[in-house]
Amino acid sequence: MLNNILIELFDRDLDKVKEELNAYANEANMWKVEKGISNSAGNLALHLIGNLNHFIGATLGHTNFVRNRDSEFTLKNIARAELIAEIEKTKGVIRHTFARLGNEDFEKIYPLKVLNKESTTMFFMIHLATHLNYHLGQINYHRRLIGG
Repeated sequence: MLNNILIELFDRDLDKVKEELNAYANEANMWKVEKGISNSAGNLALHLIGNLNHFIGATLGHTNFVRNRDSEFTLKNIARAELIAEIEKTKGVIRHTFARLGNEDFEKIYPLKVLNKESTTMFFMIHLATHLNYHLGQINYHRRLIGG
């Protein structure tokens, strides 16, 4: 049951990231940083893709994904269509991983210590959902400041 709730929430919010990226009238604006903004919408999208593929796909789903966190913030000018395709793949990884988990799996200790803290898988998945929402809000704000 919890797995279905998480699938629904991650699907919904990743779809919102895609909507935000599609709302940029000028695709190049997704990569601009100015006015004290340190991360572009494109880099935040890359960060979310890397984060979710690492912590859900590789760690729980054993996908063999290898994260390059630095590149999430240094790569630039990736086509919007490519970012959206990667978001869709990420949604598939999340769905596939969570579909294989039962409620008892979410009560177990998450396999990695994150932020120097041990936590249950359920706690960490809720953390990842709020992390996604935090950056979704930043992407929305970026789009409105830079010009959608």
